[in-house]
Amino acid sequence: MKKPNLGSIYTLPVTIWMTIFFAIPMLIVLVYAFLKKGTYGGVELKFTLESFKIFADPIFLEIFAKTIYIAILVTVFTVLLAIPTSYFIARSKYRKELLFLIIIPFWTNFLIRIYSWIAILGSNGFINNFLIKIGLIDKPFMMLYNTGAVVLISVYTSLPFAILPLYAIIEKFDFSLIEAARDLGATNCQAFLKVFIPNIKSGITTATLFTFIPTLGSYAVPKLVGGTRATMLGNIIAQHLTVTRNWPLASAISAVLIIATSIALIIFTKFTKSRED
Repeated sequence: MKKPNLGSIYTLPVTIWMTIFFAIPMLIVLVYAFLKKGTYGGVELKFTLESFKIFADPIFLEIFAKTIYIAILVTVFTVLLAIPTSYFIARSKYRKELLFLIIIPFWTNFLIRIYSWIAILGSNGFINNFLIKIGLIDKPFMMLYNTGAVVLISVYTSLPFAILPLYAIIEKFDFSLIEAARDLGATNCQAFLKVFIPNIKSGITTATLFTFIPTLGSYAVPKLVGGTRATMLGNIIAQHLTVTRNWPLASAISAVLIIATSIALIIFTKFTKSRED
C-alpha cells in the first residue's frame, strides 16, 4: 500500500495561508490595474490601460527614481552597519544581552519610534535645544523633512531585520579560518574580505532583501519626516487610494512595483548563486 505524501499535508496550512493572504490579494491588485475608475471611487468592470499612462509622467518618474535611490541608500548603510554589529555580538560574551537590546524595538509601536526621532531632530527637538543652549547655533536648523532624515530613520528601523539574519550566520562561522589566513600572510583586511565575507554571503543576501524590499514600499517614514522633498511611491499609492479614490491607478503603481521587485529579487538571487558557484 502506497504511503500518503505527508509533506503535502504538513505544508497545507501554509499553502492555504499564502493563497488567501498573499496570492489572492496580489491577483486582485493586478486585475484592478486594468479596470476603469469608478465615478465615486472603486472600479468599473471595463478593460483599460488608462492607469498605466502615469508611467509617462516626468514628475512620477522622478518620484519612482527617488524611491529606488532612497531604497538603495538605506540598504547599503543598513548592511554596512549590520555586518560589524553582528560580528561584535557573535564574538561577545554578552551576546544574549546584546541580542535582547536588538529585539527591544520590536516591542515598541512603529509610529512611536518615528515620533521619538521627530522629538530628537525637530526644530524644538533635543539636538537643536542642546546646541542653542551651549551656544553653537543661534537658531534651530532643519534636520527633518528631507531625504537625509528619511534615510537615517529608515536605517534605524531596518537595522534589527538586517542584524538578526547576519548574526545567525556569523555565529556559526569558524573564526579559526581567519586566524589561519593571518598565519598564511593575509592582513586583517584581506582575511576579512576574502575569508569572512564570502562565508556569510547568505546572511548578507537575506539582510539586503529584508531591507530593500520593505523600503521600496515605505509609507510612514517619508510621510512623517520626509515632507514633499522625499515623497516615495508608498505615499503616492496611499494618496490615490484615500484622497483621489483612484483604485485602478493605485493598483497599477503597486502592480509595477511588485513586478519590478520580483524581477530584481530573481536577478539578485541568481547573481548571488552564480558568484557562490
